Amino acid sequence: MEQEAPVLTAMHGRVGLITLNRPRQMNALDDALMDALGDALRAFDANEAIGAIVITGSEKAFAAGADIAAMADWSYMDVVKSEFITRNWETIRSVRKPVIAAVAGFAMGGGCELALSCDIVVAAESAKFALPEVKLAMLPGAGGTQRLPRAIGKAKAMDMCLSARMLDAEQADRYGLVSRVVPDGELMPQTLALAAKIAAFSLPALIAIKESVNRAFEGSLAEGIGFERRQLHARFASDDAHEGMKAFLQKREPVFRHR
Repeated sequence: MEQEAPVLTAMHGRVGLITLNRPRQMNALDDALMDALGDALRAFDANEAIGAIVITGSEKAFAAGADIAAMADWSYMDVVKSEFITRNWETIRSVRKPVIAAVAGFAMGGGCELALSCDIVVAAESAKFALPEVKLAMLPGAGGTQRLPRAIGKAKAMDMCLSARMLDAEQADRYGLVSRVVPDGELMPQTLALAAKIAAFSLPALIAIKESVNRAFEGSLAEGIGFERRQLHARFASDDAHEGMKAFLQKREPVFRHR
């Protein structure tokens, strides 16, 4: 029997949609899925017709974490030599276009970390987030211990990592882990509409904004201010920026050419 593709891709106008596709395993993130996800992300990032990317799972699970069955017998040298996580989980960090996670159901362990790696997280009311690796005498190792404190603060991040505390969508929204919460039936329509709105803006401006916000997330204030200022000055070399300003003055909609 032919094996199902670990991810499915589709285009909705200028939006690239990636659907994690291991429903029987609750979208557990094994090597094949992460390789396929990385390939899909790179393809959409290189596609000039795409301005924003959405990653989603199923109604029951965005992703239920790493595939424990595949990992149980690995040794230290197995993971070091194979560059576990580093080799294929980090691809999302190199994507320059905005990436939005549409999360319903469980986002556990690596699934929560994948959502944290996205630029915007839209959560359905059914969404649940946790980093339960401590139950396995492990720790979050795909950026969870680093991104979560930056998103929700040290105290709540310590609580989630040390006690395996699970957050529902309302708590995740209140703590700053997600960007917005929507009814389950509206998750994909609202997320795709948001992605389409973003993708309609000038792509060079979107890239500059994403890079600047990430500098704030990852670096010092002084370094981030300097980077932001250089990005602002660079907008004046952009055809889209001049079109946007002229359209504003002429009281018309801008026509961006993404250059």
